[in-house]
Formats: sequence, structure tokens, C-alpha cells
Amino acid sequence: MKKFTQEQVDELNSKIKTTEEALRWVSDNLHPRVAKASSFGAEDAVIMDIMHKINPKFRFFTLDTGRLPQETYDIMDIVRKKYNITIEVLFPDTKEVEDMVKEKGINLFYESVENRKLCCEIRKVHPINRILSTLDGWITGLRRDQTEVRKDVNIFQIDHGHGGILKINPIIDWTWEQIQDYIKKNNLPYNKLLDKGYPSIGCEPCTRAIKPGEDLRAGRWWWEQGEHKECGLHIDHK
Repeated sequence: MKKFTQEQVDELNSKIKTTEEALRWVSDNLHPRVAKASSFGAEDAVIMDIMHKINPKFRFFTLDTGRLPQETYDIMDIVRKKYNITIEVLFPDTKEVEDMVKEKGINLFYESVENRKLCCEIRKVHPINRILSTLDGWITGLRRDQTEVRKDVNIFQIDHGHGGILKINPIIDWTWEQIQDYIKKNNLPYNKLLDKGYPSIGCEPCTRAIKPGEDLRAGRWWWEQGEHKECGLHIDHK
């Protein structure tokens, strides 16, 4: 596993400013021990298209939690065929899911924040930990305007929670309008939940359409109170 120092990351952030520059550097320096994590939202449609133009052999993976919307499975197949790529689909550990459901029920996440975080941990965090332990870097679709806790994130950062590998956020400074505009101009296939008012897409029982004027991520775990709702994939462990 290749580890990066803060000095190296600071230098990268000072030199590389655009999405294309970042992804070309990643292709030249980290491939094939780097992969794009995709939940098949709007951001993923944009990044996967740019990545494929730079390096058709870039790797992509997704987390199949067992609770995804059908629209997500539909776009997964569409994208796979359009770009002629392999999408590495990661599943949670069967025994962990069985034990959790046996003890707490199938819809445990509605009962408490602790239960919801446990479900996210088993269905998402544990599977991603497995693949990230084999990589030197991973690519995300994070944007600064998604949540308050992401407003200070840079293109390159050290992922302290995964052994110090590099975390690359190539569209961190894009706006939601820019994302939509790129999809339209390039006629990209996208998750049809976007047309139904879902700017952020997760598991089916934990995501709803947002109402006019609501935050872009208001539809995630909508029954919970509080501003900083995350599943655990993007927690800064420093």
C-alpha cells in the first residue's frame, strides 16, 4: 500500500486545480491500484464519463447493500454496456446481515440513529474497507456544496481511516447546476430517480425525494434530526 504525506498532498492541491488534471495524474500515478466508488448518482455519471475518456481501463466499484432502488440497478447495467466496463459489485457479509436482522429486525434503521449507523456499517462500510485495503487511492463524487462538513475538502486528501491512502475528489468544486449541465450537454445516461426529485441517492428505504427549497441531501435518512448525517464512508478519522 502506497502512503502519502501531508506535504505531498499539499503540493498536489497547489498544482492541480481541474477535474481533468486530477484524473490524468491519478491515471498516470496510481492506476490500476485506484478505483472510483459509484452509487450511480448524478455526480458519478459525470466522473465516470470523464474517467473513461482519459483511461478506458480505469476501475469502478459499487456497494450493493441489498436495499438499493431498482432504478440504481437499471443504470448500473446501462453504464456497464455503454462504456464496455467491468463494475466490481461489493456485497455485505451474509452472516453479519443475518445476525443484525435476526436481532434488530429488517427495518432497524428507523428505530434509532445507532441502529441506522450499524446498518450502514455492515452493508456499506465493511465492504468498502475490504476493497480499499487493496488500493493506493479511491475516487469519490464529493462536492463542497453538498453539506457543511464537506465545505473545506480539497481535491486530494489523505484517507486516515484507510491506512493513509489517497482520496481523490475531482469534482469537489462543481455546483449542482454544473453537474446537470454536463449530463445534458453530453447526453449521458443517468439514474431516473433524478427526474423524480432525488439529487442524492442511497438505499431505497433510507432515501426520499426532496421538497422545494430543501437541502440537496435532505432526502437521506429524512426521519433523523440534525445537520451532519453521514453513512460512515466519508468520515475524517484524523
